Amino acid sequence: MRVISRVYDALLYFMAFIAAATLIWLMVSVVLSVAMRNLGIQPWAWLFTSSEYGLLYMTMLGAPWLVREKGHVHIELVTAALPPNTRRIVSRTVAAGCVAVSLILAWYGLQLFLTNIERNDYDVRAYFYPRWLLTITFPIAFSFMAVEFARFVFGEELMHSGEAGIHE
Repeated sequence: MRVISRVYDALLYFMAFIAAATLIWLMVSVVLSVAMRNLGIQPWAWLFTSSEYGLLYMTMLGAPWLVREKGHVHIELVTAALPPNTRRIVSRTVAAGCVAVSLILAWYGLQLFLTNIERNDYDVRAYFYPRWLLTITFPIAFSFMAVEFARFVFGEELMHSGEAGIHE
């Protein structure tokens, strides 16, 4: 079991690393594109397309790590007003709902991915890009998010701290 946990953690952090590297690429591509425009040069078509793809990869691959780190947006106003036992129940119920939604989205993402493979779909703009390379992120990311939300359902730690306000 420990090996599976280590492999899972390594994959999660690898996905987060790819998301971080993609964020850097987005910065470079935007700066390069703006600089080229200011110099009167037409930016390469693939530069804009790669930025669009990067937004999807960054979002999907970084989301499971954000769930683990409680970096996603949630509002503590209601949970801060609840007694500890009720807060625990509400937090675990919300996390269970997030697991259910993540699993549903992973399932439909898998169906989309398989459809793209079956139809041999391509995204044709600056270059031919197999659509399955985009949609493979859906079942992977949402499955990982389901696992991470499940940690808040069954683990010691709660998703909601019960402290309203900004804490940094």
